[in-house]
Amino acid sequence: MKAGSATLITPRLQVLSEDQKETLFLSVLEVLERTGVRVDNDEGLELLGSAGARVALRPTQDDGPGRRVYIPSYLVEDALASAPRRIAIYNRLGERVVFLEDHRVYFCSQVDSTYFFDPFDFAQGKPLDHNRRRCVRADARLGAVLCDALLNIDVVSFSSLYSDAPGQIAIRLGHKDTVINCTKPLMHGTGDFASLKAVAEVAAVVAGGWDELARRPYYVHYAEPLSPLTHTDEGVAKLLFCVEHGIPVIYTPMTLAGSSAPVTGAGNLVACMAESLSGLVMAQLKRRGAPFIFGGVPTIIDMSTVLVSYGAPEMSLWSAALAEMAHYLHLPVFSTAGCTDAVAFDQQAAAESAISCLMAALSGANLVHDVGFTEAANSASLELIAATDEFISMIRTIMGGVEVTPETLALEVMEQVGPGGNYFGEEHTFRHFRENWFPKLMSRGNYDQWTAAGALSLGGRANERVRSILREHQPEPLSPEVVAELDAMEKHWWGEVS
Repeated sequence: MKAGSATLITPRLQVLSEDQKETLFLSVLEVLERTGVRVDNDEGLELLGSAGARVALRPTQDDGPGRRVYIPSYLVEDALASAPRRIAIYNRLGERVVFLEDHRVYFCSQVDSTYFFDPFDFAQGKPLDHNRRRCVRADARLGAVLCDALLNIDVVSFSSLYSDAPGQIAIRLGHKDTVINCTKPLMHGTGDFASLKAVAEVAAVVAGGWDELARRPYYVHYAEPLSPLTHTDEGVAKLLFCVEHGIPVIYTPMTLAGSSAPVTGAGNLVACMAESLSGLVMAQLKRRGAPFIFGGVPTIIDMSTVLVSYGAPEMSLWSAALAEMAHYLHLPVFSTAGCTDAVAFDQQAAAESAISCLMAALSGANLVHDVGFTEAANSASLELIAATDEFISMIRTIMGGVEVTPETLALEVMEQVGPGGNYFGEEHTFRHFRENWFPKLMSRGNYDQWTAAGALSLGGRANERVRSILREHQPEPLSPEVVAELDAMEKHWWGEVS
């Protein structure tokens, strides 16, 4: 999927003028030069100071001894010049399948969270919004198998907040279980630096060595600063570790309007970009040309509930603006859609997921994550992932635009049919009708047809599809030798927490 293709005019959304983009970027440079950022990592501080950034010589009330760094504009400009404007991501079969560049759009699922909606409970008669339970390790396989089968889910992510596994090793277990049961690229963060190193070792084994992992990465790491304007010790350590080993790294803040960032859209965007771009500077100082993915999750705190909103229209609008700024800066961009504030998969969840995915596609965001999150990331729903796969399929049809050629204009067939005729029996119809979009989950039947098919809601049909895939789909297996090596690594991890 690509917004605004040069060979075919396809839909594109624009929310910022060129003057506004320039103003926003200059404002980011102003913040980095005048306000600065706090850097709690010694190597990051040394990289910036040695390159010409001004490091505070005296302690301040909030920044401790010499942790505030003022970054001159030329360092940002130089980092932008050296950062790659395209990043290719592979699947675990060694095939290039994701191209983070220009306005190409790919969607990433989020298969688990603290809570999980069990698809099998619904099949046993429990209402779809009453099958929520704590997430367990076995759920990783369910999400991996489902997403491996869904055609419109391009990348798979997971939280690994398992109630039956130690937190110190949970993300490692999640990566292992997912890569065994899914061939698609993986994206996730880690709770600590030790787990990043362990996961990277798994990825190197799967890829065939560290050099192969750097040459054909199937794993994208998610790291983040701490808003407002703070780079934590572990956050920078993760960033620089990925840079050193050639692992593509997302470095993205979550700027919450009125809480960790200004309440206004423009202010939120400036704060978000300042945090991500100062991370870019450190990454490029560590190694010029390091694969870095710009972005953020700019959204609001709902002041009536004091909760983060994942379904707010502001998040879709500001994320679209952030994607435009990424294109302006020639950087691959990370974005958010396919998620909801609704607790369960219901009409609200479907609406928020579909609208946000359409906004992301129209803006040309490259890597769009969180498909499947409900309850503002507290829960995950496989039914929402399956339904959003259908929404994305619809969106990809819309993004295809209208092809205007002698064949599609169909002037000759119109002449043949003439006034008052019909096109059912025409060869032209037979050649092209399959190009129209056909639903897998959406209902187009009348009441009697819908009743005869079981009178299921979209949620019920999504649940049937999820369970059908989990019963029938067989992902391409890893070699027994690689699985054995991963099993040995898992045994070592359990030894760390025993």
